[in-house]
Formats: sequence, C-alpha cells, structure tokens
Amino acid sequence: MIAHLSGTLLEKQVQRLVVDVGGVGYDVAVPLSTFYGIGDPGARVTLRIHTHVREDALQLFGFSTALELTLFERLIGVSGIGPKVALAVLSGIEPEHLVRAIRSGDVARLVKIPGVGKKTAERLVVELRDRLPGVSAAEPETPAAEEDALRADVLSALANLGYQRTAVEKTVDKVLKDPKADAFETALRQVLRELAR
Repeated sequence: MIAHLSGTLLEKQVQRLVVDVGGVGYDVAVPLSTFYGIGDPGARVTLRIHTHVREDALQLFGFSTALELTLFERLIGVSGIGPKVALAVLSGIEPEHLVRAIRSGDVARLVKIPGVGKKTAERLVVELRDRLPGVSAAEPETPAAEEDALRADVLSALANLGYQRTAVEKTVDKVLKDPKADAFETALRQVLRELAR
C-alpha cells in the first residue's frame, strides 16, 4: 500500500493532481483544502496517501495534513459514505469545523455541506462523535467564528463550481455583510446572483 508520496507536481486540476516520483506519475485525488495549498506545477510536494483498492480500480487519495487523512479514513468507515463523498465533505468544510460540528451534534451545520443530507449528517454524528481526533479550537463557536465558517463554506462551494478564490472573495465579503445572508444556501444564491451581473 502507498502511504506517502514526495515528488514534483506535474499537473494540477480541481481535486486531482499528478505527482512525478522518480519518473512515475501518480494520479491523486485531493480535497480542495489540499488543492489550494499545494503550489503550482513544478513545485516539490509531499502528500499523505490513502490507497483505496476495489475489484476494478486502485485509487490514491492525497492529503496535506494528518487531520485530513484521519477524517477521510473515519468518513469512509461510515456506512453509505464512499471515498468520493468523503472527499466532497472535506472539500465543503474546513477539517476543524467538521470535527467541531460532529462532536457537538450540529446536524444543521453538517447539512450545509454540499452533498450531505439530513440522514447522512445524523449518521456522521452517531458513528463518529466519539471517534474523532481532538482539535485545538474545540470550544463553542462565537458569532464571529460562525461567520468565518459560513464564509469558508461559501468559498468552498464556489471553488467546487469552478470559481477562483481570489476572484470571488470580495463578492462573498460584500454579500455576508447583509444580515439576511446568514444561512449557507441564501448566501451562496446571493453571491452567484452578484457574480452573474
């Protein structure tokens, strides 16, 4: 099993990297948090790897932090959640916010992650609440922290839709100043409306 890759980044597409290790190119699926922090083609990269073996395929999933890898492995251990859904979850919310939401049983927060419905969110809480690693920010979220989390979630969703973070940050900040844009769906809809102008 491959557990670690260190080499040169050959290609970079949303949620997919090709890493050259000694002349061999490894195709690695990654969450958006890793994608945005990894650098540009030609850069030296180091990834923690989860090797997923199925009858018809061998897939590599890469992560820049140990927390992301641990969360991914816990997520795919939940019934009904495969690697693609786990990757989507990690792309839709910051790892620390995910841990906090699951530990506190915050189903409302979890269903804001693209691709996570109420039943899946409830299953995550039941199956993972006591099995997650500790994070430094485990205290209850303040309103400012909730606002930061909403901003991160909206930016993540826009990245999933193909928008460049730097191009949409000002629009997101402008929309989030509106008190009506206090929920994920409302904020995302308003941002998309602004961007379409």
